[in-house]
Amino acid sequence: MPTTPDFERMLRGASLRVTRPRVAVLTAVRDHPHADTDSIIGAVRAELGEVSHQAIYDVLRALTAAGLVRRIQPSGSVARYESRVGDNHHHVVCRSCGAIADVDCAVGPAPCLSASDDHGFVIEEAEVIYWGLCPDCAIEPRSSSPAKL
Repeated sequence: MPTTPDFERMLRGASLRVTRPRVAVLTAVRDHPHADTDSIIGAVRAELGEVSHQAIYDVLRALTAAGLVRRIQPSGSVARYESRVGDNHHHVVCRSCGAIADVDCAVGPAPCLSASDDHGFVIEEAEVIYWGLCPDCAIEPRSSSPAKL
């Protein structure tokens, strides 16, 4: 599990200045996988005190662009962030409560990158989202309409 010195090295390696908000956001994303922006803001404010929404959005944008965090947005959901990057893994999402879990790609050394027809594109990444019910929701009686994420 990365520590503050690890995060500082990661930021420098991505040619980003090391700042307290950047380290705090990396820590929040590590500690709260698949967290939405509001959850990250809460975690950062708990650590640093008052930090503006815009500052957190800017940090998330910079970290995503640098490849230090990954932004995912399942259909019907707000954007969420994770620190697991670079391995082309996928996600499973609960239709009832919105829980999200990582799913490793099941095929070969270049995971899931063989499209049946690439239409001339150079494919760099594949994104698969599996939908269903998490174990907790699967054992509870479901309402007639699933909760919106």
